[in-house]
Amino acid sequence: MINVTVYRDNNQIKSFELSGHAESGPYGYDLVCAGVSAVSFGAVNAVLKLTDIDLAIEQGSEGGYLRVTIPDSVNPELMERAQILFEGMIVSLETIERDYKKFITIQSK
Repeated sequence: MINVTVYRDNNQIKSFELSGHAESGPYGYDLVCAGVSAVSFGAVNAVLKLTDIDLAIEQGSEGGYLRVTIPDSVNPELMERAQILFEGMIVSLETIERDYKKFITIQSK
């Protein structure tokens, strides 16, 4: 199961963490894993390219783990852009969760 935890402060995303494996199909054919990876890495890459925010990114050496943290020192305009992009990521992940809840769970803290 993939566990997604979104950490918020004053309703703003400060960081998020993805851990685990969906195991919804054989290696290389796991559509849930592929979808979650595409959505999350796409959002991270969009924030990096469109905001120039220096995100703190931790990854597991063999997959199955991603933690992204937005630094506290980001100016409000760039933070707003990052929030929109990461909120879009959450919406996409929730869509995956709705159809594949046996393989992914999302929670906010």
